[in-house]
Amino acid sequence: MKKYALIRPRVAAAQTLAGAPSYVRQGSLEVRLARSFKEIKWAQKLRYKIFYEEMHAKPDWRMRMTKRDIDPYDAVCDHLLVIDHDRKKGKRVVGTYRLLRQEVAEAHNGFYSGGEFDLTPMNSKAFRKQMGEGRQLLELGRSCVHKDYRANSTINMLWKGISEYLKDHNIAYMFGCASFEGTKPEEFKEALAYLYHNHLVADDFHVRALDGQFVEMNTMAADEIDTRRARRALPPLIKGYLRIGCFIGDGAVVDEQFGTTDVFILLPVERIASRYSKHFDMGAGTQANDGADASQEASAI
Repeated sequence: MKKYALIRPRVAAAQTLAGAPSYVRQGSLEVRLARSFKEIKWAQKLRYKIFYEEMHAKPDWRMRMTKRDIDPYDAVCDHLLVIDHDRKKGKRVVGTYRLLRQEVAEAHNGFYSGGEFDLTPMNSKAFRKQMGEGRQLLELGRSCVHKDYRANSTINMLWKGISEYLKDHNIAYMFGCASFEGTKPEEFKEALAYLYHNHLVADDFHVRALDGQFVEMNTMAADEIDTRRARRALPPLIKGYLRIGCFIGDGAVVDEQFGTTDVFILLPVERIASRYSKHFDMGAGTQANDGADASQEASAI
């Protein structure tokens, strides 16, 4: 695959996109998968606006020229969109998540997170048994929501769409990278240590940062951590994942392009199913402010 895939239409791919299902509709807002290459480009433009203009990530010349956040994974991923049908064409995509199923990743260049974390434990026999026969992994990435739509209702709609996608594709675990804003891990070492001591992945699927990129999270003893202060220092997106029972990988990774420090998130789908009505029920107002703020923090999940 070329370093930058600009989404060149192919007949089979275009037909697949055109048949993408709609998951949620509420007023002028709809959550569904992208149905055209044009809609994927709209999602890339939204990502550019948020990641590179609002959050000050560092675009290369191609991104700067096109005003689109582009990478090779866009060509093979599904793109979950929040669309406001009342907006002008070209500006209707107001939220997005990028979804990469295991069967697709294995047929192409693997998972995006594999560039930062060793995913080998998730291919072990023990982990496969834990997943269950015929089930697969799903990588989440490039989450963002337009600043005018960062309300609980929009985030809830996105997650309801994700829950439908999980059922459609028999997903057992979701995973990806979530980020602290900034490239100096020592500035949030207490929060990283809190994650290490309280939410670390189990030994039998111990995903860790790659050698050469590994940033130690275990820099404080558990009894030295002020839990309330550490939790306050967590980005809203990570707080949200913790509420629905995620695990955290061992070691953080500094991402200079996005200006973030990334941690690995692993989330059993059963935990979403058991807590979905409490945390993501549309209109219930139970997600607090973290869900609304998450779109400002997310760079790679």
